[in-house]
Parts: sequence; structure tokens; C-alpha cells
Amino acid sequence: MGQEDTTAESDTDEKTIKTAGQIVKYSREIYNLDSVEEVAMITLEAVPHVIEGHPTPAVVEIRGDGLRIPESMIAGIDTGDDPGVLAKRAYEEEQLMLCADDSVEVTYDSEEVTRVRPDETGSNGGVTLAAPTVYSDEIGDSGAVLLVHWDGLEIVHKHHIKPVDYLAEHVATAVVNIRSRERLERARNDLAKRKEMIEVYERLLRHDLGNDLQVITGFSDALVDILDEGTKAGKYADKIFSTSNSAAELIERVGETVRTIREQGQAEPCEVRPILTEVVEDVETKYESLSVEYDATEFEYRAYVGDLIDSVFTNILSNAAVHNNGFVNVRLYAEEPTPDTVVIGIADDGTGIADGVVEDIFEMGKKGPDSEGTGFGLGLAKTLVESYGGSIAVAESDRGGADFRITLDLA
Repeated sequence: MGQEDTTAESDTDEKTIKTAGQIVKYSREIYNLDSVEEVAMITLEAVPHVIEGHPTPAVVEIRGDGLRIPESMIAGIDTGDDPGVLAKRAYEEEQLMLCADDSVEVTYDSEEVTRVRPDETGSNGGVTLAAPTVYSDEIGDSGAVLLVHWDGLEIVHKHHIKPVDYLAEHVATAVVNIRSRERLERARNDLAKRKEMIEVYERLLRHDLGNDLQVITGFSDALVDILDEGTKAGKYADKIFSTSNSAAELIERVGETVRTIREQGQAEPCEVRPILTEVVEDVETKYESLSVEYDATEFEYRAYVGDLIDSVFTNILSNAAVHNNGFVNVRLYAEEPTPDTVVIGIADDGTGIADGVVEDIFEMGKKGPDSEGTGFGLGLAKTLVESYGGSIAVAESDRGGADFRITLDLA
């Protein structure tokens, strides 16, 4: 490399570092914003000021498996429009895409950048860079693609490309954080509605049906005492008495579930490891037929949870012991987290979940044909996890049993 080349490379590195420093200032601002539209507006303001050549930008949000444009300054790309081929390719391939004709010189040679011709993307000329940052979790893909367009740029250097990539990462992180907060708020609102509905049902059960059951239980108990135990009438009376007692017990359990939901506090940042460690120790002590594979060092995370999160883990682990015959092995694992969420899995080698139950397994009162439980445990677990802004799902484990996957927001 000649002296001139070395000087040019040093100059572009210096410009890259300087621009990155300016981007940090903007990143502090966008992390404190409340909406994706505000993040997009600040980004549009920042790009012409900090990126050399005064380019025009557009912000493309990745949401689910689709793309949307909240704000744009690029001619021909308007808010709400299809973001175009270049943005889609950048998102799908998770690769920096540089669109420029053969007359444009690119001095930055990197495997991170894929160069495409204007006729491949439908571009009308100039130089356009698409910088994606994609995060994936149970809910789907999220993040952003930052589009930056230069008119009349003849040479593309490192200090044109890398700062755009840096800024795209900050924009995507800010967008994902905002969507996570919105999801948490929706979950809290949904929980409030659920609590209200459940409390109405509980009052109807306890006051109306409960009072009628007391009458039935009282009279059937009297009949059991009066009628001969061996007669058909005596057997019927005994059946009515035992059934009404079971119904009264069920109503009491519904009341206990409602009280649990009502008393649940707001989600707060908590260490996951000590919660899981205590649950595993308690469950293994209680059930001799259960063996839990658990490496505490895999769960060094802080997540937003409430003080009843332990009951969620306890319920799932206990179910593995109670609803399977013989010895059961359970593996606790944590998937590689995204910047915002972590998935905690509980997989067993039992008989799995009965056909016809999987779709509704998290509904209150839903249980398998051979279950002797109330069917409220997993319904309550779902309500609690969602109140923390998380989610819970179940699938068949690689061991043939059930695999419960709990997604929590990282703190």
C-alpha cells in the first residue's frame, strides 16, 4: 500500500470515528422517545447532519414478517408505501445492500456489504444504502432498515457506510424497546379487563350458584340420613350430595384463583436464577418420581416478573410429575436471548399432552380427559405471564413429552 493510499485510509477511518461519536449523541435522544414515529423523525433530522454528502434518509420498521415506512425524505418513497426491493433484500438477507451503477467507485471492500445494480432494484440513479438490524423472538421479527440515498456521490468510502450501519443499530434498538413497552402496557390493560370479567363470574358463582348449591347439599344430606343406604333412592341421594359438594369445592377454588390474580402486583426487574433454583429444589423434594436437569449458570438474567412467577414454574414442573406415569425427566433450558427477551423452556420426556387439549390448554378450567385437577393451573400461569408482558406456549418436546416455553422481557 502506497503512502497516498495509507493517508486516504487513515483519513476515512478518522471520519468514521468522528461520525460515530456524533451518532452516539443522537442515540441518547432516541432512546428516550415514546413512539416509533418520533424515533423516525429524529433519525431523518440526524442523517443529513452527521453523514457526509448530505444524503436523504428513510426509516423502515420491521414488524412481524412485514415492513412499513413510518417516515421518509427519499423522493419516490413515501410514508405507508412499499419500501421497495432494496430494503426487502437487506431485511431478508440481513446484509448491508449498496445500490450504485458501475460508474460509482466503492473503496470500502467488505463481506458485510453486497453491491447491487440499479436495474436489480428499480432505482432511478444515485447511490442508496440499506442497513438492516433484525431481532427475532417468539413473536416474530422486529427492528429497522435505514435507507440512505445520495445524489451525485461518485466515490463511496467506509465513512459513508459504517456510520449508517451504526445508526441503524441504534434506531432498531429504540424501535424494539418502544414496541416492547407498548406490548407490556397492552398486557397490563388486558389483565385488568380479565380481572374484571373473572370477578363478575366469581360473584355470580359464589353468590347465586353457591347459595343454590348450599340448599341442594343441605337437603341431599338430610335425605342420605333418612333413606336406607341400600335402596336406589338412597344411592341417588348420596350421588346428589357428593356431586354438590364437588361443585361447591370447585367454586371455592375459582374464588382462590380470582384472589390470586387480584393480589398480583406489577412486574419488576428480578433475577431469574434464584427463583428457578428454589422452585427446582422444592419440586424435586416433593416428587420422588421427578428428575430435573438444571444448570443455574444458564439463567443469569434479569427479567420483568411479578412475585407469583415462581408459581408458574412450579405448576409446570409439578404437572410433569402428576400427569405422567412412572419416572419423568425434565430439562430446564434458556435460549440465546434477543436484546429484549429471553425464552425459558421446560421440556419433559413424559406422555405429552392429550390430543384435542393442546389448542385450549391455557383456557381456565380446561383439562385432559384423565386429569383429576381443576384445569385452572395453566390458565392462571398464562394470565400471570402475560401480565408481565411475556407469553407462554407449548409444543412437543424432542423427548416426546411436553415443552413449555415462557418468554419474558429482559430488564
